Amino acid sequence: MRPLGKPLEVRDHDFSTVRATPYGLYDIQTHKGFVNLTLSADTSEFAVESLRRWWNLRGRLDYPHAKRLLLTADCGGSNGYNRRMFKKHLADFALEAGLEIHVCHYPPGCSKYNKIERRLFSQISISMQGRPLTSVSVFQKLIEHTLTSTGLTVQCLLDENVYLKGQKISDKRFAALPVIHDIHLGDWNYVISTLNR
Repeated sequence: MRPLGKPLEVRDHDFSTVRATPYGLYDIQTHKGFVNLTLSADTSEFAVESLRRWWNLRGRLDYPHAKRLLLTADCGGSNGYNRRMFKKHLADFALEAGLEIHVCHYPPGCSKYNKIERRLFSQISISMQGRPLTSVSVFQKLIEHTLTSTGLTVQCLLDENVYLKGQKISDKRFAALPVIHDIHLGDWNYVISTLNR
């Protein structure tokens, strides 16, 4: 807190100094959030790397006997239902972690119903309220200091990997991915199964 009448001077329109993109995961069982920050591009590879980091740091410890993982995700963005590279990187991670990954994408315009919006990102927004994001470390600290009376805690890491936009997968390689579409809205609901690979 700053003394009354001595506000911190900040730029009001120019935000070009530091840009970081957060990718968040929220575990509804443990009521814990995980945010991965990149200074690079927001790509499907970054989205899956965020999941990988959560799994290696928290998920496999909290769920040591897990064989399946359920992801609910928005319909667009780096983890969109039509992102072929998201499915490719997710299949690589599933094989690496030995998990069957069930993915359910919210329909367009319905991301507000995703629990991560109400239980994690809304709380992070409150933590940042009225505080200028002057550096990536300030951004990271504000995210990590997000706490609620219901016990929410958030872990935040800076991801220094470089993610390149425009990566593509051939039709042949994409068709070989172990994606099993659900009979109901199969574009939005599918399983990445590595059991038969």
